[in-house]
Amino acid sequence: MITVSPTPQPAMKLRELVFGAACAAALRAAARLGVADALGDAPATSEELAATLEIEARPLERLLRALSCYGVFEETDEGKYAHTDMSRLLRDDAPNSLRYISLWCTEPWTWDAWPMLDQAVRSGRSVFDDLYGKGFFEYLHQDARDSAQVFDRAMTTSSKQSAQDVAGLLDLTGVATVVDIGGGQGHVLAGLLEKHPDLEGTLLDLPNVVANADPRLRDGGPLAARARILPGDCRSAVPVQADLYLIKNILEWDDESTRRTLRNVVDAARPGARVVIIENLVDDSPSMKFTTAMDLLLLLNVGGAKHSKESLVHRMSEAGLVVRDILQVNPYLHAFECTVPE
Repeated sequence: MITVSPTPQPAMKLRELVFGAACAAALRAAARLGVADALGDAPATSEELAATLEIEARPLERLLRALSCYGVFEETDEGKYAHTDMSRLLRDDAPNSLRYISLWCTEPWTWDAWPMLDQAVRSGRSVFDDLYGKGFFEYLHQDARDSAQVFDRAMTTSSKQSAQDVAGLLDLTGVATVVDIGGGQGHVLAGLLEKHPDLEGTLLDLPNVVANADPRLRDGGPLAARARILPGDCRSAVPVQADLYLIKNILEWDDESTRRTLRNVVDAARPGARVVIIENLVDDSPSMKFTTAMDLLLLLNVGGAKHSKESLVHRMSEAGLVVRDILQVNPYLHAFECTVPE
């Protein structure tokens, strides 16, 4: 009798990890094909789904089987496929859809950049100039406009989802004015203004960003009377005073840009003003696998970095801020409560 030695668990896990690109590619394929949108509440065969999507059934079954191994879709005893909690997040109409995040993290340029990670680790800088002869955002908006649109959709979705968590977390007792620095389209600011009817707020971001601000904040919107939209670059100046300065997910550039931004806030703020900095952390976080992966992607595309709790506190203290408390917003975000010294 021939016996087969069991594969050691570490070897099995490592084999699965080295094929991580296959899992990412399968998620991208499912998102692009709209598989999750085509699958309803009732389980369906690959043939039924393929007919709806107007694609080949056999390759679709192979895709679904692969994703089912990771809990994205489920294969039933009858040979049909059903939704799981994860597969529903790939639907466009899901309340917390991750479809565009899945697409953004697997865009074509990522497949060019990841194999050069060793080069980025050696040099400590972005590989984009070597790949495309220009910086990441220049490439995105000049040569990869479809990818830029995916980026915008992904960031909008992510911002809308976190806006509710931020509004629910922050105690704004005694706060009459707030400025959202680098606040994108202003979803977080809009959420705060909706929750606090007496609050006034300013959205500060680059001109091309605030040009597409949340309609609630623009002229004619329900929050426009209490909102100010201010084009500008926080790395150059923060030309506004407020009781609370909110900085969310923008301190991931190079260290010098981060220092300038924090210093500009301290220079603009009144003594005693609150500064709340919200970031993903690469340590002490339930989402470390995600945030450490994003940290490596930032190294590749812009030479930036996500922060550890220690590195972020160090930069705040270096800028002159006094860190009062650190709160968990959700599994992906932490809020650092600071004040400008009296």
